[in-house]
Amino acid sequence: MGTNRLEAFSDGVIAILITIMVLGLAAPATGDLAALRALLPHFLGYALSFLLLGIYWNNHHHLFQAAQAVDGRVLWANLHLLFWLSLVPFATSWLTSTGFAPLPVATYGLVFLLAAIAYYLLARALVGLHGPGSVLAEALGRDWKGRGSLLIYLLAIPLAFISSPVAMALNVLVALVWLIPDRRIEARVKDRSS
Repeated sequence: MGTNRLEAFSDGVIAILITIMVLGLAAPATGDLAALRALLPHFLGYALSFLLLGIYWNNHHHLFQAAQAVDGRVLWANLHLLFWLSLVPFATSWLTSTGFAPLPVATYGLVFLLAAIAYYLLARALVGLHGPGSVLAEALGRDWKGRGSLLIYLLAIPLAFISSPVAMALNVLVALVWLIPDRRIEARVKDRSS
């Protein structure tokens, strides 16, 4: 099977998730700055979640740029990833409506940890399908960036019960690490095609 339908479906799901999150941002009831200031935590939570979903979308695109085909295992691994990403609007809403309380911060981190694990499993399923000598296998290599992100998320979850701001800072750190696009796949695809 080709990758087009899987990519289009995934793009649509991520677009819907972002739309759901933005619809959760309610306009202030009054026209003064104080009312707008009260929405700042909601906007910051939305912005971080938007960024993280954007990072997943970007890396998903790069991952499938190097894939030639998908099989049933890849389809299920992709659905597994989309399941965890579909919980982002809920986790974001709970996080911001509680003022970044410890349990919602831990839950937010857990959702992104499980999404990161699902992404890792999706990448492994694609490598398994395309083989150890494939462009994808070469590009991913040992994936220190991905493994490091898993560890940071894993650390942020229990830290939420000690210091919610520190746990949130770790979630932001993961976003910053991935903000610079991972060029490994692009470089390998370009090398192979020239």
